[in-house]
Amino acid sequence: MGRRALPAAALALLVALLAAPAAVAAPPTARLGQTARIAKLGAAPPSQPLQLVLPLRADLTGLQRFALAVTTPGSPQYGQYEPIARLARRFGASAATRARALGYLRRVGATGVKLDATGLFADATLGTGLAERLFAAPLARFRAQDGSRFVQPAGEAATNVRIPAPLRGLVTAVVGLDTRPLAHAAAQPASAYYPANGTQSGCPQGAGTGGFTPNQYLTAYGYDPLQHAGVTGQGQRVALIEIDGFKASDLDTFASCFGLSVPAINSYGVGLSRLLAPGGESTLDLELLGAAAPGLKAIDVYETHADAASTLRALIAPLQSPGRKPQVVSVSLGLCEPLAYLAVGRRALSSVEDALAMGTASGVTFLDASGDSGSADCTAADGTPLDRLSVNYPASSWWVTGVGGTNVVLDRANRIAGQTVWNDAGLAPGSAGGGGSSILLNRPPYQKGTVAANHRGVPDVAMLADLAPGYAIYCSSPDCVPKGVSAWQTIGGTSAATPLLAGGFALVDQLLGASGREQLGLVNPLLYEAGRSNAAASFFDDVTVGSNDVGPFIGNGRPLGCCTAAPGYDEASGLGSVNLTQFAQLAVTTAPKIVHVSLSLPRHQRPLAARAVRATVSCTGPCRLAAYADVAIGRGRAFQVKSRPRSLGSAGRRTVAISFTGKELRRLRSARAHHQRIRAKIFGVILTGYGYVLRQTRGQTLTIGGL
Repeated sequence: MGRRALPAAALALLVALLAAPAAVAAPPTARLGQTARIAKLGAAPPSQPLQLVLPLRADLTGLQRFALAVTTPGSPQYGQYEPIARLARRFGASAATRARALGYLRRVGATGVKLDATGLFADATLGTGLAERLFAAPLARFRAQDGSRFVQPAGEAATNVRIPAPLRGLVTAVVGLDTRPLAHAAAQPASAYYPANGTQSGCPQGAGTGGFTPNQYLTAYGYDPLQHAGVTGQGQRVALIEIDGFKASDLDTFASCFGLSVPAINSYGVGLSRLLAPGGESTLDLELLGAAAPGLKAIDVYETHADAASTLRALIAPLQSPGRKPQVVSVSLGLCEPLAYLAVGRRALSSVEDALAMGTASGVTFLDASGDSGSADCTAADGTPLDRLSVNYPASSWWVTGVGGTNVVLDRANRIAGQTVWNDAGLAPGSAGGGGSSILLNRPPYQKGTVAANHRGVPDVAMLADLAPGYAIYCSSPDCVPKGVSAWQTIGGTSAATPLLAGGFALVDQLLGASGREQLGLVNPLLYEAGRSNAAASFFDDVTVGSNDVGPFIGNGRPLGCCTAAPGYDEASGLGSVNLTQFAQLAVTTAPKIVHVSLSLPRHQRPLAARAVRATVSCTGPCRLAAYADVAIGRGRAFQVKSRPRSLGSAGRRTVAISFTGKELRRLRSARAHHQRIRAKIFGVILTGYGYVLRQTRGQTLTIGGL
């Protein structure tokens, strides 16, 4: 089924979601070639609605710094994730920016105007005529080679959208003026070898496909010991971002064949009036994710239209509801970096990085496929890679784990006996695992000491992606089953490897929770720390054979010069494939313990005489503690009083004074003299190193008396 390619517009959305801590640089000028043949049909209908996403000016430097601190092993803030609502207040657009931007959009006639939960984006729906006037962007209708029709800025406006004066300084970019649909990367003919080796199990139809069956890849990658110990994803939630739907009956058939259970699945339409028709990509993702983590609390499938604004909304949709925030988000969308840059520009790409950083700071793990066109990545209209180096975004984001592709040889016990980089370009020119060096993002801190160049290296890890033998799946939707073809088939691509690994990380998160540890969040710093350790061979199965260079089979027939597998990290296969059980054990010993806080109030207090309320705050481990009180006089508005923070090097307690100022004390004494009721609701808190509340107790009420 391969990885889905994101068109220019769709990438804008994704970029707005993934704000990176490193500045997005302009790529070197180079000929990109034509990626799709399109025909202009005429002016866009003035009344056609456009769903736009507008990134707002926010504290992105602070957000990026915080996201790195809470995801870096050894940092004092490691694992101190914060809720999205609190992050949005701290790092999102200011209240003034929000009010001015939303107010202007409503005044000019936009509908559906609202702020998203991250505080980083405003949503608005405008007719094309209004959008043209506001953004000085003439819009036209186009038809793609596949027959799809879409609206897109014409001429210079395609790369030079103007922000109207009242929004300047408030809004940094506009996403959604281009409604071009995403392209699907079609599966290529089988190549490497066939059928799968090792020992298969399952119903005759599933095992008879010739592809790898769940018992094989779960054993090969070390999932089995965890599953046999009862770690199957209980209590964990994984989100999938999809541009097609699925049939529940297909998932049931697959699970029944291989003795699996199907997790609870929730489907959410993002910008849709109805859910999407079944397709192969969602089916593939759900079956592999379900095999990896059959005990998940829920899989949330966010279905959306295949355009930029819709995709962006879908990417941030899992962050909108605190009750549905996932531990892991798996994405199989992307676009080669040069086209990403040309499509949305530097500011929009930076906005996308910011959204990913906020999700990361809240503890979410993002994974994305590295692409199926080798180290070329940009493709022509027929899907053939262009003869230039490029990597895929957002797999190249600092905040995303990029998943590359391999093929494996298994022994009779289904252990890995050999691996090679996936590259079938000699038989199918578009078939090889993506990877290389970013031209947009510099090297993140976690790759220092591993990646020599000062650029983000992709992928981070690699899993089975070769289309032959591929994975055995069951898919009866029309795009999977041409006439006369069985619904039992094999499929591959890095978009198959990605949900498989996403399910594995959900198992690790379950184990961490059961051990009283914080969840994984951005896993890359821990992956690279493990890769630099003396025990790297126990965590990864290194890939030292093969290359993802498709150059000899495209263009002028010469190698592109990247990338070849070698011992240790390389940009053909990353750190290698993950041994999940070994990595889980490392995570349990590395992730910080969850420290709980409790509160008690000393008896017989006289706050007005003592000029303070005293509170005893206890922590179950090292912490920086404090307490605060919301004090209300009668039915008036409460005011807040805080203690100074205290540090504990181990589990213990401290009694702190929540002191009143002279002005507050005079006000309280006056209220008491007039027999007004005074109540204080007191909370104990754990603070982060930046002074933000990490956890707090329930409030305890104290009636203040005495003069």
